[in-house]
Amino acid sequence: MVEFVENREGRDPTQIVGSLLQINVIRNPGAAFGFGGGLTIVFSLVALVVAVVVIRQARTMTSSAWAIALGALLGGAIGNLIDRLFREPGFGSGAVVDYVDVQYFAIFNLADASLTLSAIGIAVLALKGVPMGPETSANTHRADEAPHGPADEAPEGQPPYSGS
Repeated sequence: MVEFVENREGRDPTQIVGSLLQINVIRNPGAAFGFGGGLTIVFSLVALVVAVVVIRQARTMTSSAWAIALGALLGGAIGNLIDRLFREPGFGSGAVVDYVDVQYFAIFNLADASLTLSAIGIAVLALKGVPMGPETSANTHRADEAPHGPADEAPEGQPPYSGS
């Protein structure tokens, strides 16, 4: 990637699909669309916190859909964090290298695309109510288990619930 940046930075864009899709290397110290250019250290800290939370959450995750969505979030966050930590002008204040230029939209990188797709996936999963891991509510049970508790006791004079 270092050679790619050094060889492409400051040069005219390379057309991939006419002028609609190009390779155009720029450095972005901010977030999406260049927002918050002076907040690089804040974005670095946010990415670090996101990475720690996702890694901790992964230990209890049982949903493959959530694993994919959060894995994409983790990959995007770490990808941009590496640029912010190790690129010029210095540690913790580096600019993210963006290079996918979609005319009339934005210039971004694969980490940005990963973050965007993960955000969409997380929103869909949350709206559909897909659980990340084992349910923790005391009122939930597996379909093949008998419910437990006072409400499940048989009325007087009848045999108790057998679970079948």
